[in-house]
Formats: sequence, C-alpha cells, structure tokens
Amino acid sequence: MAKKKISLTSRVLIGLLLGLIIGIMVFRLPSGVIKDRILINGIFQLLGQVFLRGIMMLVVPLVFISLVNGAANMGDVKKLGRIGIKTVGFYLTTTAIAIIIALLLGFFVRPGLGLDMSSIEVVEPTINPKVPLIQILYEMVPKNPIAAMAEGNMLQIIVFAILTGVGLSLLGEKVEFLVTLFINLNELIMKLVEIIMLFAPIGVFGLIAKTFATVGYSGLLPLLKYIVTVYIGLIIHMFLVYGGFLKGFTNLSPRTFYKKFLPAMSVAFSTASSNATVPVSLEIAEKELGISKNIASFTIPLGATINMDGTAIMQGIAVFFIAQVYGYELSLSMIITVILTATLASIGTAGVPGAGTIMLSMVLQSIGLPIEGIGLIMGIDRLVDMGRTVTNITGDAVCTAVIAKQEGELNMEVANS
Repeated sequence: MAKKKISLTSRVLIGLLLGLIIGIMVFRLPSGVIKDRILINGIFQLLGQVFLRGIMMLVVPLVFISLVNGAANMGDVKKLGRIGIKTVGFYLTTTAIAIIIALLLGFFVRPGLGLDMSSIEVVEPTINPKVPLIQILYEMVPKNPIAAMAEGNMLQIIVFAILTGVGLSLLGEKVEFLVTLFINLNELIMKLVEIIMLFAPIGVFGLIAKTFATVGYSGLLPLLKYIVTVYIGLIIHMFLVYGGFLKGFTNLSPRTFYKKFLPAMSVAFSTASSNATVPVSLEIAEKELGISKNIASFTIPLGATINMDGTAIMQGIAVFFIAQVYGYELSLSMIITVILTATLASIGTAGVPGAGTIMLSMVLQSIGLPIEGIGLIMGIDRLVDMGRTVTNITGDAVCTAVIAKQEGELNMEVANS
C-alpha cells in the first residue's frame, strides 16, 4: 500500500511549529557561543538565508516571463474589444481598491506592533521617501531595461514586461516562435519555483527559529493580529466593494447573489485554488445567475488569471506588518509604489505554483523592506490563502455580472429568482 504524501502546506506548517518551539527553547538559553554563534547566527541563519536567496534568485525572471505571457496571451481581449477593455479595467480597478483598503487597515490596525525585529535586520529603503508622485510615474518607464533587471527595479521591469507582451500580441503569427519560447520559459520558471518550494519547510524553520530565539513569545500576538486584519480586509472588500458594484451596476441583491454563488466559494475555500473553481463558477454563472455563456466563458477564466483582489489585500497588509515589525514607517511615495507594483503585477501571475510568496517578495523588494519578514507569515499563509481565494473568485463572478448587464446579456428574472 502506497504511503500518503504529506502536502507542501502541511510540511511548511510543521516547519513553522518546530521553528516556534525550538526558537523559544533557544531564547530561554543563556547568551553564549552555542546560542548566539552556532544556533541563531549559524544554523538558523544558514537555513533561512539559503531559502530566501533562492526566492530572490527567481523574482526577476518570474515577474518578467509571467507578465510577458499574461499580456501576450490577451489576444482575446484585442478581438473582443469593448468587452475585453471593460473586463481588464474592472479587474485592475478592484485590485487597486483592494490594496488601498489593505494599506489603510495596516496603517490603522498596526498588526506588527508588539514584535520588534529592528535589531535583527536594519531596514535601508531603496527609494527616497520624499520622491514626488510625478517622478514615481515617469520613472516607471525604464531608460535601460537590462539595467532595471540587474538592479531589481520592479516597477520598471513590470512596465517593460507588459509592453513586450502587448507587442507580441499585436504582432500575432509573425512572432509565434517567440510566444512559444516564453511559454516554454514559463514552464521552466514554474519548475524552478517548485524546486525552491521543496526547501520551504526547512527555510521557514530556520527563519522562525531565529526570530523566536531572538524575541521570544512576543511574536505570537502580532501574527494573530495579522490573520484577523487580513480577514477584516477580505470581508470589507467582499461586502462593501463587490456589494456596491453589484447594486450600483446591476441592481441585483448582493444577498441573493452570494447565496447562489456559495457552492463556488466553498470549493475555493477548501482547495485554495482559483483555477479549480472555474468549472463551478461557470456553471453557477450560467444556470443560477442568468449570465450568457459568451460573457461568462471569457470573463471568468480571464479573472482566474489576472484578478487577485484577495491576494492584493494580503500583500498590502503584509507590507505594513513587515514594515512595523522592522520598525520602519512607510512614506506616501512608498505606499504609491506598493499600489502600482501590486496592481500591475496582478496580470499573469496567478496560477504559478508558489508565486504568492515570490510576488510578495517582489513587492517588499520594490520599497526595500527585508524579505526575511516572509518567514513570519509563510507558515500561516494557508489560513489566509483560503479566504483570499474566495475573494478572488467572487470578484470574477461580480465582474461577469456587471459586464453581462451592460451588454444586455444578463437574464434578470433568473438572477433574481
């Protein structure tokens, strides 16, 4: 009889728990060579840094290749014209709103207070906190794309990648071999991510053990506050933003809509996978919500690729959490950079195994926050992943209903039944 394979999520959780227990045990030891040099700055440091450097190694190629693919494969958007532009515009708008909600929650709730890691890692911002908005906007366009990649300038990399993908889409069959090349490169990058994520349990163990060996019990409450804050953001976005769009643009009852869409939400919560919910979402959209197949079959699969509102909320709160943990105040220019980076990066990043962690590291890197903070939240990521997936797929359905209503392809009698 074959042995049941333990999932990556379970192994990461085990690494987190072991790191927590051993870290607190080491914290209680007296300072000395064994505690400080061999354990904290030796074994724990080695395990954590090898994993983090593996993530950093893949950030630039993953972002560039996945975004080129996402933009290049939007040929359908160009063909469908009006519907495609509306759909992409809706997804990017709600993603930006989601990040703003998250950043406001992070600012006011301050989930990272109570855990001081500034003595472990000194934060040196990579952008001037006083940079004006106009400068941020025009500096998004790289003078030298190769230099932008070498320096890890994420906003410039994102803009160049999207432009490259759009160019490939417009050229069509002339550059089919290049599109195929990027598809194959994407497969390679996904495999490399898969390999790096095999070391995630060990890396999380090292990062968590070092953290709690240094700060002791004080890290537990901020982690709980982080989880609660993320779910508050998801609930606000689900009921206020999506509910507002439903009522304002379709005159549908949000309560009836959510009740009908509940089976898809249940699948999303249990699997934590947007792609796994697409068939269920399509069936409910057509049979229960009265949306035409022509609209639903385009907007829902596209949403599974580029709509990441729940992930955006997690990233926004995580940025504030990590900034507060390391004792750094975010300036307005840094907040704007986070909004732009996370919104633009939503194109083409979904569906990549382990991409959530790497995309978060990209957002942190864009404003110079230490990616060591990822180790704090990675072990509990599954708890928030289920909720943010529900938000992601609900946004797909709301967008589908709004577009269908505007195009006259929403059967109100079926939707309100």
